[in-house]
Amino acid sequence: MAPKVLVSDELSETAVQIFRDRGIDVDYMPKLGKDKDALAAVIEQYDGLAIRSATKVTEKLLAGATRLKVVGRAGIGVDNVDIPAASKKGVIVMNTPFGNSITTAEHAIAMMFAVARQLPEANASTQAGKWEKSRFMGVELFNKTLGVIGAGNIGGIVCDRAVGLHMKVVAYDPFLSEERAKQLGVTKVDLDELLARADFITLHVPLTDKTRNILSAENLAKTKKGVRIINCARGGLIDESALAEALKSGHVAGAALDVFETEPATESPLFNLPNVVCTPHLGASTTEAQENVALQVAEQMSDYLLTGAVQNALNMPNVTAEEAAVMGPWIKLAGHLGAFIGQMTDEPIKAINILYDGTVAGMNLAALNQAVIAGVLKAHNPDVNLVSAPVVAKDKGIQISTTRQEKTGVFDAYIKVTMVTDKRERSVAGTCFSDGKPRFIQIKGINIDAEIGAHMLYTTNEDVPGIIGLLGMTMGKNNVNIANFTLGRSGVGQDAIAILYLDQQIDPKVIETLEGTGMFSQVKALQFEVA
Repeated sequence: MAPKVLVSDELSETAVQIFRDRGIDVDYMPKLGKDKDALAAVIEQYDGLAIRSATKVTEKLLAGATRLKVVGRAGIGVDNVDIPAASKKGVIVMNTPFGNSITTAEHAIAMMFAVARQLPEANASTQAGKWEKSRFMGVELFNKTLGVIGAGNIGGIVCDRAVGLHMKVVAYDPFLSEERAKQLGVTKVDLDELLARADFITLHVPLTDKTRNILSAENLAKTKKGVRIINCARGGLIDESALAEALKSGHVAGAALDVFETEPATESPLFNLPNVVCTPHLGASTTEAQENVALQVAEQMSDYLLTGAVQNALNMPNVTAEEAAVMGPWIKLAGHLGAFIGQMTDEPIKAINILYDGTVAGMNLAALNQAVIAGVLKAHNPDVNLVSAPVVAKDKGIQISTTRQEKTGVFDAYIKVTMVTDKRERSVAGTCFSDGKPRFIQIKGINIDAEIGAHMLYTTNEDVPGIIGLLGMTMGKNNVNIANFTLGRSGVGQDAIAILYLDQQIDPKVIETLEGTGMFSQVKALQFEVA
């Protein structure tokens, strides 16, 4: 029986035809995604689900999806898909990470022109029969300084276009290397310098705990008077109320926003301000982008359903069916090692060196490398997936090296990941036991045996008495249960580490309490995807 796919959102007819041409039975019902009950009633009939943003793939929907093997999102954002629930269900989630990059970058440039020349207001005034030529005094982009926050795929395209407009471009991105900055023709700066220098600021970062309200009231106050701000990335990157006040005061001369903290945005403190341009999340809304992502997702889903090939999956690497049974635990371990390195690093990464020792050295290292790199990069960019990770790393100028060696130690196999920055090297090693569970076996050259959990606490200190008691007492006072407690040291009275496997996410105030004791050189809460 031919695989059966449901297209529950608007997708181009050409994309739908790809499924038919490949011999897949397809139902095109573009309105169904907005009716969750109707969708839930039929989802059990389908092997694949092709969506855009209207369909919500929830744990409840997945519970009834008894045949579902793959969800394909035409676009990059998968906020509408419960990926952990899909993983537990064995459903692959794919997206199309690069299909709308140019379109989104062009929209940001268009919004910059619009706010510089007050085009929407001028258009409305002229069509109303007014001729207010003196009212709409704009500014040139030529020779102005553009501050780009986030110089990844889309941000890099914006940098290129802005250089072509003869703007001076400064970029803030913790993972932007000096080599990549030179390639783009931009100057790498820290955030405070960007805020102080930029005449225009455009944002191109994902929404994470670290980037939420990156343009807060405090940071807006650091900007040059008369700055103009563009956001075509994600709502929540800007404190909208603070921006509204800065616009009213005249400190910010104008703003152009395609995204809002709450969408659909039916009200906002930014609405009805004369120096604000707003569009309804149109960044990816061009004929070319919609066609590109639609065709791409149809091809990817067809390949998987017909041949088992996996492309652009967010919850599965490119691994053959034969390899999957053996490599599964090692892929998880590789991701955990990368995630550890990524969460411990706030500096631009120059290189990631991966050592495979013993039996693991004979496996599909491309897939394992992808898992390591994705783990590193996802700590700061959740949009990175196992397939896009090497591309993103290359764009950031990160050098990846791989070494295979025969068994050299007590373990039949292990993986060691070393991250290199301008200031330091940091390494972590791990193995998989016979039960398939991954373990950390070495951190900073210190041997340990640490089980990996969803919520962990890592500390470093001088090897002195009282550390175990201090950690245990602090966790107890804050009602945090310790599932596992692992210690290691390089020698008596020398460097020591502790890694705690906790039953719940730790409150930042607990971190502050431990740091305030003066006993630790580093205290870090870590999160791992262990499902």
